[in-house]
Amino acid sequence: MSTRSAVAVTAIILAFLTIAHAAPRRQQQQAAPVAPGDKRDRTVAAPGTPFHGKAYWQAAAQCGGIYYKLGTFYSESAIKAKVVKPDPAAYADLSKTANTTNRTATAFFEAAEHFLIADRKLRRDEAVLTYDPVATAAGERVKSLESGAQASKPCPELYQTCRAAHPQMCNDTAVLTH
Repeated sequence: MSTRSAVAVTAIILAFLTIAHAAPRRQQQQAAPVAPGDKRDRTVAAPGTPFHGKAYWQAAAQCGGIYYKLGTFYSESAIKAKVVKPDPAAYADLSKTANTTNRTATAFFEAAEHFLIADRKLRRDEAVLTYDPVATAAGERVKSLESGAQASKPCPELYQTCRAAHPQMCNDTAVLTH
């Protein structure tokens, strides 16, 4: 297979994956509107941060969505460094960063899920359908690596606050070093 064919196949696969991933997310957004201000929700007590007074699950979902979008950007850049303009060192670095960012997103999604299950007594699938629109909206606001990096700045502090107040909910220590 020629390099051009490989690039074309990779681009087509990436396009299909993007489309396939977006359709279920849109359906989930419509299926589970966010109910703000539920009295059962534990809230973030971190004055001076953008998350102060928000439900932990909403704050965690926002950060998860931001990190998820960053991971997407890093993955796309890694694919380009592998296929379009081969650069093995850049590919390795971008892939590693994408994996770390995706693990961080997962930790925030798990925290959101834990809070919804504990506070609202939701099943796991209901929790995912509840936090997903919040995460998706936060991710959609990220338009570049730079804006994502800026948007994610308060997230490690949020996780640290959560870990201090609710270690059973925010129990991934790797997030604190990211």
